[in-house]
Amino acid sequence: MTVDTGPVLAWIEAHFDDSVKRLEEFLRIPSVGADPAHDADTRRAAEWLTGELRGIGIEAALHETPGHPMVVGRSEEGRGPRILYYGHYDVQPPDPLELWESPPFEPVVVEGPHGPRIIARGAVDDKGQLLTILEALRAWKAVHGALPVPVTLLVEGEEESSSPNLDPFLERHRQALAADVVVVSDTLMPAIDQPAITTQLRGLLYAEVTVGGPARDLHSGMFGGAVVNPVHVLARLIAGLHDAHGRVTVAGFYDRVLPLSPEQRRSWQELGLDERAILAAAGVERSVGEEGWSVIERIWARPCLDVNGIRGGYTGEGAKTVIPAEAHAKLSCRLVPEQRPEEIFAALERHFRARLPEGCRLSIRELGRGDPVRVPTDSPHLGAARRALGEVFGREPALIGCGGSIPVVASFERILGLDTILVGFGLDDDRMHGPNEKFELACLRNGIKSHALLLARMAELAAG
Repeated sequence: MTVDTGPVLAWIEAHFDDSVKRLEEFLRIPSVGADPAHDADTRRAAEWLTGELRGIGIEAALHETPGHPMVVGRSEEGRGPRILYYGHYDVQPPDPLELWESPPFEPVVVEGPHGPRIIARGAVDDKGQLLTILEALRAWKAVHGALPVPVTLLVEGEEESSSPNLDPFLERHRQALAADVVVVSDTLMPAIDQPAITTQLRGLLYAEVTVGGPARDLHSGMFGGAVVNPVHVLARLIAGLHDAHGRVTVAGFYDRVLPLSPEQRRSWQELGLDERAILAAAGVERSVGEEGWSVIERIWARPCLDVNGIRGGYTGEGAKTVIPAEAHAKLSCRLVPEQRPEEIFAALERHFRARLPEGCRLSIRELGRGDPVRVPTDSPHLGAARRALGEVFGREPALIGCGGSIPVVASFERILGLDTILVGFGLDDDRMHGPNEKFELACLRNGIKSHALLLARMAELAAG
């Protein structure tokens, strides 16, 4: 049985301006979930989303957690596989403010190479992509008065701060969140006209290492050259984390890394991605890293270790000549399938302790983790998504990897026993987490249409 989606797609096109206005309203709420100063704003975003779901006839409620509330919506309409949609309403801090061309929480629509785009914090990560789902549901309800398949929505407000309350919530609400498949829109496409389904996600280990030396900060004139300087020690430790070929030197780091299959390597090469353009979007001209791999292979299929911040001693304006008592660095390891965050953490600690000079102290603490994920590509649900995207874009979606981490995907598999379909509509140059974050309106439009067709193709699975 084929579900007629023509009227739904026509409604989406006719009411697209209204969808943009709703996105602008959502973006004006400064829901910086990690900043306690914005706790009230973050809650307001959850309430806004709950109201929108109720407004289109979906039962929705806020569920309190020790942090920000979960928004849960549920519809029993239709027949076929139940979809559990996941997204997040919190956003990254907008700093540095001086680099924004317009205020980060006052969305503006401007012209770009691909037509109009909306600029604001959260435009693509994840409010714009979350709205592609909401607007697809709205279209079905407006045209047919009901959805073609049963759906559940789970939207959190702590994704940008490692989702500390998500796993306990999944554990407590297993039955209420039971479904057949999860659908998430929080990933990218290789190009604006090339749809994609992400089937491989890197995991994450985030840690902070501290090196201590003197019992207190010391006058560098009185003690310089005679006592250990923790900043010097930490700098040497960090410099030794990679060899001359870009490989991580931590023993055991690559032990579980699987080789990239020739078929996968070939399929990614056939995408014809412009590596220079990818690097240009990051503001650099050349790539560095592990030798023997392309830029895309390094990002999608190889693990890495990066220093995300380093501090120690006096860093303010003017002079203060001290030898600091401590120096700190924050590290992130992006991990590929089969690597274990807990094993990498233990290997890191062994690495640092083995190289720590005598007379120094060392501590390392974990700040967050997420398992890497590989999604089966032969499921009927993923097949339905491929058909839906192909209809909207007029070409077969690519099966790609993603360098970022979405820890909840592993949680859905581990706790709920569900596979996740990662259908994203962002682009490499959308400046996620950076100033002037944007979302192409063409991506918003095609995202809404894709989710509308996905609902129909899922319904067809029930009919056999």
